[in-house]
Amino acid sequence: MNASLSRIQVDESKEHLQAINERLLELEKTPEDMSVVNDIFRSAHTLKGMSATMGFEDLANLTHQMENVLDGIRNRRLSVTPELLDVIFEAVDHLEAMISSIAAGGDGTRDVRRTVEQLKRIEQGEMPNKQAAREEPPLEHAYGEFEYHVLEQAKEQGFSVYEIRVRLRDDCLLKAARVYMVFEQLNEVGEIVKAMPPVEMLEEEQFDREFLVTVVSKAPADELQKRLMGISEIDDVKVSMLSSNEPPAESEKAAAPQQPAAMEQAAAVQAEAEAPEKQTAKQATKTIRVNIERLDMLMNLFEELVVDRGRLEQISRELNHAELTETVERMSRISSDLQTIILNMRMVPVETVFNRFPRMVRQLARELGKKVRLDVIGAETELDRTVIDEIGDPLVHLLRNALDHGIEAPDVRAARGKPEEGTIQLRAYHSGNHVFIEIEDDGAGISREKVLKKAINRGIVSPEAAEHLTDEQVYELIFAPGFSTADHISDISGRGVGLDVVKSTIESLGGTVAVDSRPGQGSLFSIQLPLTLSIISVLLVQIAAETYAIPLSSIMETALIRKEDVFYVHNQPVIDFRGKVVPLVRLKDVFAVPGVSDDSETVPAVIVRKGEKLAALAVDSFIGQQEVVLKSLGNYLSSVFAISGATILGDGRVALIIDCNALVK
Repeated sequence: MNASLSRIQVDESKEHLQAINERLLELEKTPEDMSVVNDIFRSAHTLKGMSATMGFEDLANLTHQMENVLDGIRNRRLSVTPELLDVIFEAVDHLEAMISSIAAGGDGTRDVRRTVEQLKRIEQGEMPNKQAAREEPPLEHAYGEFEYHVLEQAKEQGFSVYEIRVRLRDDCLLKAARVYMVFEQLNEVGEIVKAMPPVEMLEEEQFDREFLVTVVSKAPADELQKRLMGISEIDDVKVSMLSSNEPPAESEKAAAPQQPAAMEQAAAVQAEAEAPEKQTAKQATKTIRVNIERLDMLMNLFEELVVDRGRLEQISRELNHAELTETVERMSRISSDLQTIILNMRMVPVETVFNRFPRMVRQLARELGKKVRLDVIGAETELDRTVIDEIGDPLVHLLRNALDHGIEAPDVRAARGKPEEGTIQLRAYHSGNHVFIEIEDDGAGISREKVLKKAINRGIVSPEAAEHLTDEQVYELIFAPGFSTADHISDISGRGVGLDVVKSTIESLGGTVAVDSRPGQGSLFSIQLPLTLSIISVLLVQIAAETYAIPLSSIMETALIRKEDVFYVHNQPVIDFRGKVVPLVRLKDVFAVPGVSDDSETVPAVIVRKGEKLAALAVDSFIGQQEVVLKSLGNYLSSVFAISGATILGDGRVALIIDCNALVK
C-alpha cells in the first residue's frame, strides 16, 4: 500500500463504477453497439490508471483483466453473452467492495484470483457457462490469538467447538434472512464465536452462496445439522469438530486478521454506501459532501428556532407593538427561507435507491426465465433522506412481485398476443407537498375472482359482502397480513405476500399505497410520500381545554355540520358529504377528553382522506393553520392509538398530532 485515495478520487471511482454498471446493462440489450463498449473501456481504464499509480495491486490487476476482455469485445474477437456479463458484473462487485475498503482507510485487498482467472479464460476464447460463473472459492477461517484462547477455554469447560459450513440454494434471493435464521437456531443451543465473511457482510448479502460459522456448544453435531437443514433454501450443511486449535505463528498473527479486517472495512463502508451517502451524482466536483450527522444537528437546532418563532409571534400579537410585530414578521420570513434551504440540503434524489434496481431486475428475470425491461422515469426527483432510508425495501418487494407474478413467461405472453419482453415502469414525480412513486407492469394483472376466493377462504370477507365490493376494494384486500393469490408461493414473492409490511412501512412514513389493475393488461402500485417528516403544516383544533394538531396533507376541507344532519347507521354516527356516507368520528370520545357537553346547533368537523376513504373528525373549534415541528413520543409511548407525535406551541404547551390514517378505517 503506497498511498491512499482522496475523498474526491473515491467519489470519482464510485461514479465510474456506477457508469460501468449502467452501460453493461445497455450492452446486454445492444451487444453490437461498440460505443457502449468504448464507454465501459474508458471508465475501466481510468480506474486501472488511478489504482496502479496509488499501488492498489488487486484493483489494478482486476481492472487490467477486465480491459483485456472489453478489448476483445471491441475488436469483435469475443461475443457478448449473458454468462460473460455475469463474470464482468462479478468483477464490478469486487471493485465496489475494494473502493469501499479504501474509502474506509483499508488497503483495498480482496481475493479476486478466481474472477481474474475466469476473465483470462474468457480472453483466451473459453466462454463461461452459467455454472462456472457461480463457482465459489473455498472459505477458510483464520483464528487470531485471542480467538484461539477463547476456544481453548470453552473446551476446558466441556464445550465442543464446531466449524459449520452452510451452503444456500442457487435460487435463494433473501440470503440475509436465511443467515439470520441460521444464527437464531445456533444461538439457541450454543454461542457463535466467529463468522466468515464477517457478520456485517452477511447482513448486507455481500457473499455468494456459502458462509462459515464457528460455534461453541454442548449439543451433538447431528443435532446442529438437523436444526440447520430444517431451514428452507439451505442446500447443504457440513458440521466438523475442531479437535485442536494451534495458536497462530508470529507471521500469521499479522497476516491472518488482515483479510477479515479489510472485508469488515469494506462491509462498513458498503453499509454506509447503501444509505444516501453513496450518491454518485453526476456533478460531484461541484458539490461539498457534508456528514449527515451535521445536517441532523442543524435540523434539530432549526426545529428549536421554529418553536421560539411561534412563541415570539404569539407575544407580539398579545403586546400589539408595531415595531416588535414588524421585526417578528421579518424574522418569520427569513426563518421560512432558511427552513427551505435546510430542507433542500437534506433532500436526496431517489436515484440513489433506484440505481440498484436494474441489476436486480436483470438477475431475477434470468433466474425466472423471463424477458423484462425496466424503464426508470424521474430518478432525479428528490426526497428527504429519512424517507429515502426506509423506501428501498418496499420498492424491492413490489418489483419482485411484478417480476414473479405480474409479468408472464415469454411463451404465455406470445400466446396472448403480447411482446415476449415484458415492461416494468418505475416512475417518481413531485405533486404539491408529496412525492409519488409508481410501479406499473404490463403483465397478467390481478384476478378479482382469485382474490375474492382467497379472501373468503381466509375469513377476511363474507361471501355476502364480497358481492358488493368494488374492484378497488377487492384489490385493497391483497394488503391484508399473510394474504396471497400465488398458486405456488416462492421466496422471490407471491402477489400479496409481505404487502402488509409494505403498506405498514409506507404508512409509518406518513404515506399511502394504492393499487389498480386491469386483468390481462397489468397492475399499477402507487405510493404517496410526504416531502419531509420533521416540519409539517397542521390545522390546530380545540377539543374541550386541549389543543390537537391535524396534518394539512390529510385534510380535504373543514365544515360546520348541523346536528340534524347527523344520522346513525349500525349505531355509528355518519353524515352525508356530497352524496357520500362518511363516518363521523368524535375526537372527544376517541381521546377521552374531559369536558362539558356542547349544546350548540352545529358541529365543527374536519374532513380527512386516506386513499379513497373519508372520515369527518368532530372537534369543538378551529384555531388556525401553523407550521410545527413533529417530535416523537419516544419508546414508552410508541403504541398510543391515533397519535403520531407531539409539538410545542408558541405558549409552551404541548399539542398532540393526530394520525388520521389510524382513524380512517
